[in-house]
Amino acid sequence: MENDSQKKELSGTSSGAGDIILVTGANGQLGMELQSLSVSYPQYNFVFLSRTDLPVENKEMVHSLFEKYRPQYCINCAAYTAVDKAESEKDMAFRVNTEGTASLAAICSAYNTKFIHISTDYVFDGTASVPYREDNETNPQSVYGASKLAGEKQVMRFNKDAVIIRTSWVYSEFGKNFVKTMLKLMNEKEEINVVSDQIGSPTYAADLAETILQIIVRFTTHHSPLTTDSGIYHFSNKGAISWYDFALAIKELSGSKCRVNPILTSQYPTPAKRPAYSVLDKTKIQQTFGIVVKDWKESLAACIRKIQKIS
Repeated sequence: MENDSQKKELSGTSSGAGDIILVTGANGQLGMELQSLSVSYPQYNFVFLSRTDLPVENKEMVHSLFEKYRPQYCINCAAYTAVDKAESEKDMAFRVNTEGTASLAAICSAYNTKFIHISTDYVFDGTASVPYREDNETNPQSVYGASKLAGEKQVMRFNKDAVIIRTSWVYSEFGKNFVKTMLKLMNEKEEINVVSDQIGSPTYAADLAETILQIIVRFTTHHSPLTTDSGIYHFSNKGAISWYDFALAIKELSGSKCRVNPILTSQYPTPAKRPAYSVLDKTKIQQTFGIVVKDWKESLAACIRKIQKIS
């Protein structure tokens, strides 16, 4: 539960007289990383809104807060991300990921606010064998993926100037994620089993947050933020690995003695189907915005050092 000072920080702006950046879903992994980074961008005023502050599917609250802050930029980190739970909570997943996203996209267009929306690799079916480009065919295999794809379509319908960033396998020192779960299990158990036949690219949320802010800086300093460089982009860290490879690296970097065993997806059934292959091609975001993509293991090491420092 947030204390009063945290609530004040989430709903308030930082000092400075620059453009306002409104961040939804501020208590999530990406939102928290943006909060950490915001001190390095004093030229902007940040407004961090948690789900309590702003349920994005509530059109009246969305309108009221946009009228209050009139932001130049909106980063939508708000999402229903419980992938397996979404299979039995379809209405809620679509309410947040589709209807909420549509409301934000439309109001950003009305207020001339540059909209940056975060999507997912789950919009693909995972049958590819080379990294997915932005224009590859989508075919989600889960309710979560379908709700996020529907959200993308609503963004493009209501806000042609928006930027959509698809990402994958997000982790951070904040919140619940694969890295923190592995560290906990490796500390508690002598051996664990991890799926080895799903291939993708991890994304350190701090790197994604930095990328988003670099894009905003480009919009602010180089040209009008409303007319160019809109559309869909892919971002993750560099490299293609399995969840098993990921776990082995976590074991190595944390100094754990836990044994990690590879298993097949069929040995670990889940309510939602995961893509067997969801590596994203980052060429477009690198060429358009000059983004430098870090290697997955370098970023993982940085995150683990932060987690161990905290604990």
